[in-house]
Amino acid sequence: MINLKNLITKCRSYRRFYQDYEINKNTLKYLVDLARCSASAVNLQPLKYVLSYQPKTNNLIFSTLRWAGYLKDWSHPEEGERPSAYIIILADRNLSKWCDYDCAIAAQTILLGAVDKGLGGCMFGSVDRDLLRKNLPIPKEYDIPLVVALGKPKEQVVIDEVKSGDTKYYRDNKSIHHVPKKALKEIIIELND
Repeated sequence: MINLKNLITKCRSYRRFYQDYEINKNTLKYLVDLARCSASAVNLQPLKYVLSYQPKTNNLIFSTLRWAGYLKDWSHPEEGERPSAYIIILADRNLSKWCDYDCAIAAQTILLGAVDKGLGGCMFGSVDRDLLRKNLPIPKEYDIPLVVALGKPKEQVVIDEVKSGDTKYYRDNKSIHHVPKKALKEIIIELND
């Protein structure tokens, strides 16, 4: 049986990968199939997916992403540490006004599926969408809410408790990536029953 909490705690935003680790089209299709089977608002299924696993297309996508805003001394992964694959999530907003909910569910499902396969990833909302459309033949009728980068993680990411209210992620002097999370007691509002 899958330990769901373990899967979720391993599902972090990884930003450095073993770039030479190949992720094939079938693996990407499997991850999209997981998303396809997930919940969809009013079951309208307004999402489409672009799969990329070839270096040339990966480079075109990579150039459109903005990496780790809190890490001021680090702009992006170096050559050799970049993602091996991407899934671009597209939304048909004419089909559904709830695309953002579907997109979030799909992206998280893709990332959980990636972790289950020994991979990791990072979802990007900070994307130069105009440049991405210029670089790739993405049909104009679709919005681009998220890009999911995927690969074999080359970094350690740990969850810490929030201290002094600061939720900003950071890297320590050993390049371990820390993600502060609020304590459970801080996020549950007790009702007087």
